[in-house]
Amino acid sequence: MKENVNNGNVVTPMLFPYQPEQFWQSLRQIIREEVVKAEKERPATTTFETPGMTYKPLYKITEVCELFHITKPTIYSWVQHGKLKPFKIRSRVFFLWQDIQQLLQPGQQ
Repeated sequence: MKENVNNGNVVTPMLFPYQPEQFWQSLRQIIREEVVKAEKERPATTTFETPGMTYKPLYKITEVCELFHITKPTIYSWVQHGKLKPFKIRSRVFFLWQDIQQLLQPGQQ
């Protein structure tokens, strides 16, 4: 491909009818519009939602702490008193959503 020289700078010919600055400016504008459009269409999600599932079946201890606004020692106390049943998978501890729902219902605590 033959290159043109303008004012000492080498310019590669473009294969479409836009100046490079004009092309990049229009491309940035299109991307901005698509990002804004995607943000408006995206539904608000909770922090513990798992894509493709209606609910998250297992919660980590930190997620349970954030959900109830409590500390880890409180969770350990609940486990000792039988309020929550921990499930160990390899070296990690998880809690079932059904058990957490029972704690969330009034009169169950």
